[in-house]
Amino acid sequence: MTTTAVVLARKLPMRALLMFLMCLAFQLAAWVLIVIALLQLGFATFSDEPNPRLKSLGRSVGRYIGQIAAFVSFSTEAAPFPFSDWPTTEA
Repeated sequence: MTTTAVVLARKLPMRALLMFLMCLAFQLAAWVLIVIALLQLGFATFSDEPNPRLKSLGRSVGRYIGQIAAFVSFSTEAAPFPFSDWPTTEA
């Protein structure tokens, strides 16, 4: 067994727990994004333009969902919020 395999075997149970928790956070964030979309639809209907603060929040929630997807698919080792900073809205 290589050194990398030993380290991975030790970390795998903790990562599995984090992946489960991140899947729950993913579901919650998806519902938050749905609520933001519905609120934006209401703002756009009644004021003919989207709310800039909701637009920024929706963008950062979308990036957070992307970070979770990257973590649970093993694309990155960096665990998303609350284990790192909340994603910014800049590109």
